[in-house]
Amino acid sequence: MHEQHPYSNAINLASAKLGAEAVACSDDFFAEMSRLIQDADPVFVAGKYDENGKWMDGWESRRRRSGGFDWCVIRLAVPGRIAGFDIDTRHFTGNFPPGAEIEGAVGDTPPTDASDWVSLLGEVSLGGDRQHLFDAKPCEAPIQWIRLKIYPDGGVARLRVYGTPVAPAVAPGTELELSSLLHGSRVIAYSNAHYGNPEVMLTPGRGVNMGDGWETARRRVPGNEWIIVQLGIPGRISRVEIDTAHFKGNFPSACSLQAAAMPALGRDALVTQAMFWPEVFGQTPLTADAIHPVACTTTGVVTHVKLNTYPDGGISRLRVFGVSA
Repeated sequence: MHEQHPYSNAINLASAKLGAEAVACSDDFFAEMSRLIQDADPVFVAGKYDENGKWMDGWESRRRRSGGFDWCVIRLAVPGRIAGFDIDTRHFTGNFPPGAEIEGAVGDTPPTDASDWVSLLGEVSLGGDRQHLFDAKPCEAPIQWIRLKIYPDGGVARLRVYGTPVAPAVAPGTELELSSLLHGSRVIAYSNAHYGNPEVMLTPGRGVNMGDGWETARRRVPGNEWIIVQLGIPGRISRVEIDTAHFKGNFPSACSLQAAAMPALGRDALVTQAMFWPEVFGQTPLTADAIHPVACTTTGVVTHVKLNTYPDGGISRLRVFGVSA
């Protein structure tokens, strides 16, 4: 997580890792549209060319000679209420678009009628080689589709669409992954996250490598590491999975889980309260590069969990399953 980010309470719904997809564009001659929603920060590789010209880490159209504008349609990972955007032109210096706007749409399929798109961001000016943060226009509808328009052409390295996922409608008693980032879960606080972004621990699928998880620095003082997660869907916990995929010489020797139902408190208050939350399960041994299912229950509805690791190390995924409140 980025400190002081204006959308730190939202998630990037246009994340390829979460399942977002660039589905169509007017032109991506120089750099394919799929790069627009990659999760890693854009890079510049000096001297790298492909058959169409300079390789760029982003979406880049050719130079328009007929007026008009270029566009790219993205299917968000999950429908959500949009808070804001980051239109990132890093490394595009003489080839960035000077203007852009963004529209949104609902439904299972992208709109074919222009009237079905709603304006989420009016036309704005862009500069080269920088990130541009813009608030979205208010819209209560859960947006599934985004259309980025650039005027008239050029390259955009990344588009981030920050918002709050809309929880799925399910039958009462249906088990859900309460901790999924796709359901609006988020990391509130942690003792240490020296290696990478700890929020990847809440993403779908298994980790692709050792960098795809929450890993702490080597602990050189007494105690243990911990991380606090606000569940996207409050509920009664029925089971937990701890996955140490790819962590072989640096997995924790054990873990435990605490949970509680908490009001909307600030970070410091939650960290203090979490020291006294009831245990869902006590210290449980972990092994290298494996999924560890833990059968456990909570008698009441909980909103937050605290995972403790002993003494330190890496966890690829935390999955908390249960029945919604």
